[in-house]
Amino acid sequence: MAERLSSAAASRLGACLLPTAASKRAAVARSSIPFLPSPPCAAAALRSHLLPVAGLHPSSPLSSLHLRLCQRPAARSRAMSSSAVCSASDPAQLKSAREDIRELLKTTFCHPILVRLGWHDAGTYDKNIAEWPQRGGANGSLRFEIELKHAANAGLVNALKLLQPIKDKYSGVTFADLFQLASATAIEEAGGPKIPMKYGRVDVSGPEQCPPEGKLPAAGPPSPAGHLRDVFYRMGLSDKEIVALSGAHTLGRSRPERSGWGKSETKYTKDGPGAPGGQSWTVQWLKFDNSYFKDIKERKDEDLLVLPTDAVLFEDPSFKVYAEKYAEDQDAFFKDYAEAHAKLSNVGAKFDPPEGISIDDDSKSAAPEQFVAAKYSSGEKKRELSEAMKQKIRAEYEALGGSPDKPLKSNYFLNIMILIAALAFLTSLLGN
Repeated sequence: MAERLSSAAASRLGACLLPTAASKRAAVARSSIPFLPSPPCAAAALRSHLLPVAGLHPSSPLSSLHLRLCQRPAARSRAMSSSAVCSASDPAQLKSAREDIRELLKTTFCHPILVRLGWHDAGTYDKNIAEWPQRGGANGSLRFEIELKHAANAGLVNALKLLQPIKDKYSGVTFADLFQLASATAIEEAGGPKIPMKYGRVDVSGPEQCPPEGKLPAAGPPSPAGHLRDVFYRMGLSDKEIVALSGAHTLGRSRPERSGWGKSETKYTKDGPGAPGGQSWTVQWLKFDNSYFKDIKERKDEDLLVLPTDAVLFEDPSFKVYAEKYAEDQDAFFKDYAEAHAKLSNVGAKFDPPEGISIDDDSKSAAPEQFVAAKYSSGEKKRELSEAMKQKIRAEYEALGGSPDKPLKSNYFLNIMILIAALAFLTSLLGN
């Protein structure tokens, strides 16, 4: 069908979708708050009445504007069913896409808006809804115009435009995976921790599967602590994870024309990179570190942004424990952030295969570590547990109902019975 389009129509399609150099620069300039908030299956949006360019349906995804994304190579002459569901992403293409994202970051400095894109696609999850995709989560729904128009997603169309050439190049990568890959890669390339990501997320097939508006956090709610808990608890996240994820505000700027918050320009943003303007949370707003927590705690610089949902991290007693810790210990922040980011990226998503796919070679080849207590608790040279072993122990502990914030309950009756039995045994030995 694409081959039959007139040259004029084709040029109009290209103009609608493919970003120019100027639009790329503008997109970078508009990168903002990380969390203020597929392959061929996009053909579901291609219907016969969409082919005339002037008659595109308003709810069609951006991907459907580029017809070659909407059809499988072997079936260009027919549109796919609107109920089609995408399969898992191709691991080789995921790796190549990651390299292209790294190159994109070097030239456009779009780290903040890519983090925000991934978070906003994932941040609609509701743990109280079992069915997919009604439960939300990272499912690629943010590519559709109806969701892009949600107030919390203002400006994210620019992130989609930046990623569109990569999506064109790697059609074997789902939108859901591409958004999460871009988000994690942006954190890592900005100097942040390695995120333990897995891939294979399935895309929703149409705009009717987009979540309702109002699922994402707001910047200035009447009760900041309660609002954050309402949003993040709905996704199954804890106070520690709320504070750790808030630390991603170390990246990016807030622009008043989008969110209604922040200054139009400060001494840290007036010269870019990218288009000038906006107000950042930190001095080096393209560097991922723990300065966000330090700056909020001190609040000495009027050119640095502090939203109500930022300030509450040092006001709420539970939040403050973690905020103080992260201000003092960047390693602790990196560790907790990496785990929280991966969890947010996974909850609600539907994976094919169900266990997901890893694109990190070391995770494939590493043999499971055997736990031998003597290696860790005796001798002059004690060994630290590897991260893999820590994760294994943590998983087994949580499977029994425990957690770092909720220790397992002790069975005092059983302990007393064991003690009595031991004393009785010793008494019998002494009597003999």
